[in-house]
Amino acid sequence: MEQLRQIAEIYGTPVLVMDLNVIKQNYMNLVNNIRNCKVYYAVKANSHVEIVKLLRDLGSHFDVASRGEIEKLLSLGVEPYRMSFGNTIKKLEDIKFAYDHGIRMFAVDSEMELEKIAMVAPGSDIYVRISTNGMEDDADWPLTRKFGTSVSHAIELVKYAKTLGLNPIGLSFHVGSQNYNPENWRTAIREASVVFEEAKEFGINLSMINTGGGMPVKYVRDIPTVKQIAKVINEAVEEYLGDNITVIVEPGRSMVGNAGIMITKVILRSKKGEENWLYLDAGVFHGLTETIQNIRYRITVDGKEDEELDTFVLAGPTCDSVDVMYYDAQLPKSTTLGDIVYFHTAGAYTTEYGTNFNGIDSPKIVFVNGILSDEEYEVKIPEIVEVESENSED
Repeated sequence: MEQLRQIAEIYGTPVLVMDLNVIKQNYMNLVNNIRNCKVYYAVKANSHVEIVKLLRDLGSHFDVASRGEIEKLLSLGVEPYRMSFGNTIKKLEDIKFAYDHGIRMFAVDSEMELEKIAMVAPGSDIYVRISTNGMEDDADWPLTRKFGTSVSHAIELVKYAKTLGLNPIGLSFHVGSQNYNPENWRTAIREASVVFEEAKEFGINLSMINTGGGMPVKYVRDIPTVKQIAKVINEAVEEYLGDNITVIVEPGRSMVGNAGIMITKVILRSKKGEENWLYLDAGVFHGLTETIQNIRYRITVDGKEDEELDTFVLAGPTCDSVDVMYYDAQLPKSTTLGDIVYFHTAGAYTTEYGTNFNGIDSPKIVFVNGILSDEEYEVKIPEIVEVESENSED
């Protein structure tokens, strides 16, 4: 951890340390294990230009959710055919912008979204997102209510798309972020196969299944490996969909999560009744938003790894009572002012959620040449190769 300490001293805290080598390995694990696979990186997980450039050069495609993400990718030389507009809730003018710049692949889960695409993006490829019911208990961040539709409705949408002059190419689903049960992918593919079969009766041959994201990274509990999930996907596609099916994956958290460590610092320790409180220089509004859902980061304190633990309320620095990460954090008993606190596996949905609320800067990002081990949770950094904050003009 000496190198991490040096980064904290040189660049201040909070700072997110990212290892591009780990991201490359994560990408290769997917393409080497899932048959007929195309990776569409979910840009929303961490949109930093260095990550986009790395994945661009590896041959990745990209799942974009907004005009802003499209503009960023275009500026970095990502061709439009490598983008899928995967948000099912799109402004009409943003659909037109995407189409005018060459994007031809759009997600839908409603009639109106189809009508909007037909209006300003005629002839485009569309895929229908189905909901994945009954999987909430297996995912830390379920996505079943806001997005997707039923299998029976999906069939109607596929037929309607054809009548509007659009080209229905397949289905998508998302089993929920940080999903621990590989069998959920099998269940979703089996449900999708019903739409594939029904579509054939109307002369529509679907050829793509988008399995979304959801592959977990290791925080505090054991997880299935990419190979284990890939095995289920491969088996289910072969059994339920057959040959010549393109399998799309949309990794976000699983692409960048284990490539990052957030370095923060204690700025206050206090006692409130029987509770011990620790306040850090990063919180819910500065990179740690996911703590208010179900994401439990593994947290360590520099130099105190072997010390007896105590229960703390762990909070951020802002003047907002919502800015509390955990009410039951287990940290070394002597943790106090100036201690460096590490949030492990923090490469996804941290800096993207950062704000400047209360005039407090969000974490900087430092890129390193090194190896982050899932098992040891260590970062070995022979040298710092780049420091950049996209929140500044520096």
